[in-house]
Amino acid sequence: MVEPLTVEAREAVLLAPYAMHSAASAGRKHAEPPHPYRGPFQRDRDRIVHSAAFRRLSSKTQVFTGEGGDYHRTRLTHTLEVASIARTLARALRLNEDLVESLALAHDLGHPPFGHAGEEVLHACLADVGGFSHNQQGLRIVEEIEQRYPDFPGLNLTLEVLEGQATRITHDVSARRPLVEVQVVDAADSIAYDTHDVDDALQMGLLTIGELLAVPLWREAAERVRQRWPELGESQTKRAVLHELIDWQVSDLLDQVNRRIAAANIDSVAAVRKAPLIVEPSESLAAKKTQLESFLRDRVYRHPQVLRLRRQVQNELSQMFEGYRARPDLLPAGFRSRVDQHGLSRTVGDYLAGMTDRYARSEYLRLFAKQ
Repeated sequence: MVEPLTVEAREAVLLAPYAMHSAASAGRKHAEPPHPYRGPFQRDRDRIVHSAAFRRLSSKTQVFTGEGGDYHRTRLTHTLEVASIARTLARALRLNEDLVESLALAHDLGHPPFGHAGEEVLHACLADVGGFSHNQQGLRIVEEIEQRYPDFPGLNLTLEVLEGQATRITHDVSARRPLVEVQVVDAADSIAYDTHDVDDALQMGLLTIGELLAVPLWREAAERVRQRWPELGESQTKRAVLHELIDWQVSDLLDQVNRRIAAANIDSVAAVRKAPLIVEPSESLAAKKTQLESFLRDRVYRHPQVLRLRRQVQNELSQMFEGYRARPDLLPAGFRSRVDQHGLSRTVGDYLAGMTDRYARSEYLRLFAKQ
């Protein structure tokens, strides 16, 4: 019988020298013995997937609420798409795929119901106690709020995953650059939402193909598709252009990353820490992405239909915040027990942030809607 390779031995063969190897992990805040057949980052991924916060992403808004149909992305489907793109980049660059997947699956855990509309409300409601950030909330969830293990609070993820999430909070990479794995997940997130927000907006009738042809990134991708398949109908063309947008951005990133690694002779994690950011698109593509994002901000995120729903859910969430503050006895027992340590406002904020869109709506109607 041939003995299987250990995780560390497989990584020594497969991973690039600038990748984060499991054997070099700084460990966890609460020490745990190694697992006999799972590496530390694989365990992180499994803990995230089995967490309550991850399951709730299935019913949380990405950009559009459920009133527009059931085609568009939820926070969970967006997360899975980010993980898919990030793993593709990681494998091509010989990075640690388990670490990349863990970072991708955790990156949006802290989002409240109703997407950025909900985040804006909670930030205003919690202004006196530091405000609200979904990235900060994601870190609090995995370090404290999730209670699934008898030996420690939170999920006790590796310090590398915690550091990656913390980088998303401060965005300060001037002193110590993030791991390449962290940079890849941020790039994959950008690729996913730039592409899929267009897809959802088209499906909901907020945009037309004609309008998008005025956007250089879409227009060039559409021209590439027409050159390959000149006879496609409109529906097939749309899908092909969306595929082209992802492939184009991923291919551009891989080309740029490989050039930067070679030019700077990056051959270790220590070298990554000192180098300028590695995982960034070419200047030309970055400019086109900025144009697309500006177009989406003006034409989609500020669309009257979207703004109307934003105002409605923000009003309801504000009423819920004040309602629970006035009646903390309405909070579940587990949250009431947190008030002395964390304060009433932060506790109410944590409770609301953990709700799905559907549950928040039902609790609003049950407890706070004026009869």
